[in-house]
Amino acid sequence: MIDLHFWPTPNGYKITIMCEEIGMPYNIIPVDITKGDQFEPDFLKIAPNNRMPAIVDPDGPDGEPISLFESGAIMIYLAEKSGQLMPTDPRKRYAVLEWLMFQMGNVGPMLGQAHHFRTYAPEKIDYAIKRYTNEAGRLYRVIDTRLGDHEYLAGDYSIADIAVWPWLLGERQGQNFDDYPNLKRWRDAIKVRPAVIKGREVMKNTKPVTDAVKDKERFSILFGEKQFEARQG
Repeated sequence: MIDLHFWPTPNGYKITIMCEEIGMPYNIIPVDITKGDQFEPDFLKIAPNNRMPAIVDPDGPDGEPISLFESGAIMIYLAEKSGQLMPTDPRKRYAVLEWLMFQMGNVGPMLGQAHHFRTYAPEKIDYAIKRYTNEAGRLYRVIDTRLGDHEYLAGDYSIADIAVWPWLLGERQGQNFDDYPNLKRWRDAIKVRPAVIKGREVMKNTKPVTDAVKDKERFSILFGEKQFEARQG
């Protein structure tokens, strides 16, 4: 069983869904990002970028414990450990990795900025809202085009699909799923997978971050001065 340091966000859900898909038992250790748990010294020892998710596997590759941060690295590790959701054929494997990197380098950061400026920013900055909403639309079109002739992003269902899926939130990013029929078909098919349903149930009653940012101190923890203090794990 792995320890999963988690909070219910798109990046957190990647790992709960992944664990459910491969049948990996996991123990949830909540990291309340609205209260600053991500800055605690013990957490920084395994996640020096003060971001969750992170895992500790007591049975690492050499039989010794291993800790991992960054959701993409965790997903690759779990896929290789379980022999699931990552092909061994080199061409198919690299297809999975390129779409996983597409999520890590584009979908997460850019859609995260769309969330921030459309929902969380204390000032409505028209330039930023337009920039990141337009970029969200561009990324949705990239995915929609890819899914026009592929059932899943890298051929078969894989960690690439699990990584991208939780980030696509439609209206929150200024997008209408009806404008992207291939993406919508793919999204709806993944949504009903039993492992996805179960993975999304974890801590489902937690108050959303949108509630937390209404509090000045918690906003500072998530987006303000608290983020930029010097710390050492």
